[in-house]
Amino acid sequence: MRLRFALAAAAAMLPPAAAAQDSEAGRNLAASCAICHGTDGRSVSPELPSLAGLPRERIVSRMQEFRDGRREATVMHQIAKAYDDRQIERLAAYFAAQKP
Repeated sequence: MRLRFALAAAAAMLPPAAAAQDSEAGRNLAASCAICHGTDGRSVSPELPSLAGLPRERIVSRMQEFRDGRREATVMHQIAKAYDDRQIERLAAYFAAQKP
């Protein structure tokens, strides 16, 4: 009985840990975006969009469009090719959680 309780308690702790890992991975992936889109996705240039606070779904769809060649860009179509769907999801979740 104690073993079951201990296992259940340990299992209950996994989702927050997994979410924290995804968040950290998203932040790490997003660091390379800062060159153009600003720290934490807050662009300082009117020519480049801020990503902070945008809806996650919008960021995911745009990144996939760039990656798959369905959306034209100067550079993003090449950059987006480096990310798989899981990485795009992590990036999008990170930027969506930032304050604009």
